[in-house]
Amino acid sequence: MEKAQSRQPVTELDTPCVTILLDLMENNIGRVQRLVSQSGKALRPHIKTHKIPAIGAMQIAAGAIGLTCQKLGEAEIFIDAGVTDDILITFNIVGPRKTGRLIDLSERIRRLAVVADNEVVLRGLSDAAKGHGRQLPVLIECDTGFGRNGVQTPEAALDLARLADRLPGVEFAGLAVYPNNAPRTLDFFTRTLSLFEAAGMPIPTLSGGGSPALKSLADYPMMTEHRVGTYVYNDVMMVESGVATWDDCAMHVRATVVSRPTEDRAVIDAGSKMLTREQYFLKDFGRLVDYPDARLANLSEEHGIIDLSASAAKPEVGEVVSIVPNHCCVVSNMVDEVYGVRDGIVETVWPVAARGLMR
Repeated sequence: MEKAQSRQPVTELDTPCVTILLDLMENNIGRVQRLVSQSGKALRPHIKTHKIPAIGAMQIAAGAIGLTCQKLGEAEIFIDAGVTDDILITFNIVGPRKTGRLIDLSERIRRLAVVADNEVVLRGLSDAAKGHGRQLPVLIECDTGFGRNGVQTPEAALDLARLADRLPGVEFAGLAVYPNNAPRTLDFFTRTLSLFEAAGMPIPTLSGGGSPALKSLADYPMMTEHRVGTYVYNDVMMVESGVATWDDCAMHVRATVVSRPTEDRAVIDAGSKMLTREQYFLKDFGRLVDYPDARLANLSEEHGIIDLSASAAKPEVGEVVSIVPNHCCVVSNMVDEVYGVRDGIVETVWPVAARGLMR
């Protein structure tokens, strides 16, 4: 398929495609950097939302102290691109194949930190690192109610931190949680700080996270850094969470109406292989920018089904519509490139360099 070139009108792009409204994205980067800095915390953006080194470089230039990656493959891309010398990987790294890659990467930048929430992971990191003359910084991940990874009690956090201090090749670098606004965070970290202080063990970093938690940074004064990803584009979930407006949503999926089988139904050429079926707490599968009363009510692999029954205005066959996706992060991982648009003109075409890098 012929690739779009920069400096062409956005109306000439073939569909379906993902466009990034550059003015809005740049505003999001600056606004959130100021918000986090004013809260007294450092900002460590998560690249999972965009997976594009050029955007990561913009975040660093705006004042971020480093970047967050979820997987080794993502970190490899951003290290190859020279975006930053400070990366935190927020996923348990298990097995010698992966820990070997981690050590190789750690030798290429100033600081490559990881997380751990159990002894098996911690000992695996130590075994990989101890013969290479490097100390891997390790943050102990805590579960404060989200129900994913993480130690379950402050006592378990202290036990694992003490083990990290004893093992060769690793060093205790702090605590991490996602998201900040999980129900037990404040109580958990209040007790944890007291416990660590009584044990005479400093906590270099308290790393919190979550774009929705941006509206409650002041509620967690103990946190020293904040990890966010979705803020760079924003999406329906961020608007519904109250941390963004529709005017902050920089990612728009462009799709063509290919059928109007009935008066109240339209079909577009973007389905689950473009928008994904992620809904979380939402009812539909995205928001039509120019038809806000229409509902993107269902998706199959290549078809998007629009319910027009509540919309006075109705798009015709051949019309291109713009959609704010429910969850922009997963949409990034569905496409090879995104188109940076300013004033209706494609200003840049970015390959999604870390797309599909799940290992």
